[in-house]
Amino acid sequence: MYEHLVIFRFNEHFDKGQEQALLQALLALKKQIPGIIDLTAGVNVTEEQQNVHGYTLGLRVTFESQEALREYGPHPAHQKFVSMLEGMLDNVVVVDYPI
Repeated sequence: MYEHLVIFRFNEHFDKGQEQALLQALLALKKQIPGIIDLTAGVNVTEEQQNVHGYTLGLRVTFESQEALREYGPHPAHQKFVSMLEGMLDNVVVVDYPI
């Protein structure tokens, strides 16, 4: 299995009203993409404000294999989500590791 972690930092063009639509689109990926064992996503609510660095949305996906993780990136449902982010991102951090 592989874990895929992503945190998003949005730029000044991001409308906070879009946050729930993005979150729902992320959560829907679990049923749309084969090889996903578990998926959680949410808005950052940490009290450690000194460590936020502007990152406000997080995603964790558990894949059944490294191959499933590789197939996730180009999958049409994932690409549709990526297109929703156009012009809104300042930075994204991604961490993948075997579990």
